[in-house]
Amino acid sequence: MILNLLLAALLVVAGTFGLIGSYGLLRLRDGMQRLHAPTKASTVGLGAALLASMLHGLTIGTGFSWQEIAVMVFIFVTAPVSANYLSKLHLFGGTYTPPPSGTDRPWATFDPTVDTDEPDLPRR
Repeated sequence: MILNLLLAALLVVAGTFGLIGSYGLLRLRDGMQRLHAPTKASTVGLGAALLASMLHGLTIGTGFSWQEIAVMVFIFVTAPVSANYLSKLHLFGGTYTPPPSGTDRPWATFDPTVDTDEPDLPRR
């Protein structure tokens, strides 16, 4: 019973981090801010889901698979390293700020008060 509650809590944590990461990817303004949200979602969220899967395998008697451990190690090693290199590239690589979008909104952000179902196409 207690282990089932722990598994449920781990899955809720994984889902919450995934939701927050995707929300941050949509709502944060620039590339440096957007880099942070999915990195945390992938490391903590996927780690919690894989840990719950491994614990569930131990409780039903099948054990855990080495593939789960390999995926967890791969994600924990590569996500922070790639985020670090992307941020260094952004800081020191001479990246430019994107050109004006032509509207009062910046590029690639979602504003539910402004966005409609119809695309904004230039009229001729």
